[in-house]
Amino acid sequence: MQRKKAVVDAAIARADQDQGLLLVLTGNGKGKSSSAFGMMARALGHGMRIGVAQFVKGRSDTGEEIFFRRQPAVVWHVLGEGFTWKTQDLSRDTETGRRAWAVAREMLHDPSLGLIVLDELTYPLRHGWLELDTVLTDLSSRPSMQHVVITGRGAPTALCDAADTVTELRDIKHAFRAGIRAQRGIDL
Repeated sequence: MQRKKAVVDAAIARADQDQGLLLVLTGNGKGKSSSAFGMMARALGHGMRIGVAQFVKGRSDTGEEIFFRRQPAVVWHVLGEGFTWKTQDLSRDTETGRRAWAVAREMLHDPSLGLIVLDELTYPLRHGWLELDTVLTDLSSRPSMQHVVITGRGAPTALCDAADTVTELRDIKHAFRAGIRAQRGIDL
């Protein structure tokens, strides 16, 4: 354990930079958005202001939104209209994605926001509703200490390459496949 402690201590000593981080939470497993919302709770504990842009979700009755909208330091935007298999209208989905990105871009230019969660941004990128180069440019021009968390399945390689931290959540077993509907406090 003493050798391990020395290795860990040396790694901690080498980590001497402060900067805003870009984190990507992707993969088919459950918990990407929940992880981002956990970071929001941590950031609130440190007195940070937070912005949230939900790109696909179109409902406003989830537990996390109900809770976080009560926090004066949180700005929350539900910008989607539901998943694409519900709308079946590519031009409408594209326009919705672009309007949502305009809101996100404003937040990325607001230095008072210490953390921004771009929930399910990977879907508009994967489906071509947004230009990846535009998103990457806007992300790279944000204030230097602003942290951004992006969630969603199938994160593009270029987004992962630009990120400081990428976590892929893996699905092993899910209650839904056993016929159990989404549960309040766990899924909603």
